[in-house]
Amino acid sequence: MRALPGAAPTDAELMARSLADPEAFAPLFDRHAATVHRYLGRRVGELADDLVSETFLVAFRRRAAYRPDHVEVRPWLLGIATNLVHGHVRTEQRRYRALAREAARPVGQAADPGDSADRLDAEALRGPLAAALAKLKAHDRDALLLLAWGQLGYEEIAAVLDVPVGTVRSRLHRARRQTRAALGGVLPTDASEEDDR
Repeated sequence: MRALPGAAPTDAELMARSLADPEAFAPLFDRHAATVHRYLGRRVGELADDLVSETFLVAFRRRAAYRPDHVEVRPWLLGIATNLVHGHVRTEQRRYRALAREAARPVGQAADPGDSADRLDAEALRGPLAAALAKLKAHDRDALLLLAWGQLGYEEIAAVLDVPVGTVRSRLHRARRQTRAALGGVLPTDASEEDDR
């Protein structure tokens, strides 16, 4: 897809230009760094700052291998970030366990009486959810978090993880089932599992 005259170049065009002009890669960082950081921050906390830099460094080095017909730039970057997280699995699991322990501590009365019931329900689920995520197999957790936090579709997740869409559906079904069981039958999303079957 080509940009209209006067319009900002597409991600694919910037990737192609960056092969001859490495400076053309910089706008991709500007466009996608916040999304990648948000995704990584949820997975590994403070380590996200370092992994965002590493994600874009890997993407820059591999830019010649990027194929826009295979996957868009944002999911491709999240795929790189996911692979980097695998190198830091222990850090991610420790983070989820720490969140679970922290959430299990008794909390005083909320300072703001205007807090909504939804927010309070979400706070109550934070610890058990973190514990449930820590117990998932890495590939199931990757699929679930790319869907929930990376906001990727099934086909994008399949492309990022280099697996068939049916495998993504199976992983998501299994991850949701295990997460729901760990949370006592409550799933903190309104996503339906109908697409998983």
